[in-house]
Amino acid sequence: MAVDAKLLEILVCPVSKASLFYRKEVDELWCRASGLAYPIRDGIPVMLEEEARQLTDEERASLKD
Repeated sequence: MAVDAKLLEILVCPVSKASLFYRKEVDELWCRASGLAYPIRDGIPVMLEEEARQLTDEERASLKD
């Protein structure tokens, strides 16, 4: 399920306060700065640090410019 573009504009990582990137293939919001991936459950982003997982090195590299 896609994340509303307006919601994505205002959501930030609760750890780093950085922007998030929606990854459709895994239905998660990824943060480059903190290296965390936040799950989306039933269309609702779960923005809790304890629910996030660490991005792999490969995933982090895919976010680099």
